[in-house]
Amino acid sequence: MRSDFNIYCDESCHLENDNQRVMVLGLIWCNITKKEEIFNRIKEIKAKHGLSPAFEIKWHKVSPAKKAFYLDLIDYFFDDDDLHFRALLVPDKTALNHSDFGQTHDEFYYKMYFDLLKVVITPKCGYNIYIDIKDTRGREKIKRLEEVLRSSNYDFSKNIIRKIQEVKSDEVALLQLADLLIGAVSYLNRGLSSNLGKVEIIKKIQKRSGYSLQQSTLPTERKVNIFRWQSGKRRMINGL
Repeated sequence: MRSDFNIYCDESCHLENDNQRVMVLGLIWCNITKKEEIFNRIKEIKAKHGLSPAFEIKWHKVSPAKKAFYLDLIDYFFDDDDLHFRALLVPDKTALNHSDFGQTHDEFYYKMYFDLLKVVITPKCGYNIYIDIKDTRGREKIKRLEEVLRSSNYDFSKNIIRKIQEVKSDEVALLQLADLLIGAVSYLNRGLSSNLGKVEIIKKIQKRSGYSLQQSTLPTERKVNIFRWQSGKRRMINGL
């Protein structure tokens, strides 16, 4: 029997000229039958801390005053076996020379999205992929990514990649939770430590995952999967 999954994708410091060396793409995935249960559980955690159901979970909002709320979210993520996280870390995007590979930074960005997603997707299942809106040109690139993922999985009947859709993160709780985990990976790998609330969240993730969040995990890791990308030989990915 086939299972259907939802994948929620976001990024940190992905722009070419944002004065940041580190770039992180990440995603959370769960079985589609568990989505409502997960969304309701997140609302319950918000209520426990006196927050509105509409309160947006964001890494940049983490502060000592809301530290307990965010730590509870991290514990919930690790306690729920239906939630999974994967991040792709580019440690120094300033060292990239896109002209050597005949690509723009935007094209590199979507190649990284392919690498992020390919480990999660299996032909035995179906996937709805939701990506935080990046810019006004995103729809065309999303269409290309959809075509590439289908082609690489021989998904000509569209049974595996059901859809890839841009959404607003403030409307999707699991996209916000992805932002929180991605933010933690990015903050740590950028060498930052001034926000004590953020530092505690990172330590909690490290302790509960058993990983440094700075090196690659095994590709088969299901709960917290980290891929530290390294530049290699030129390669083509079915049109990207």
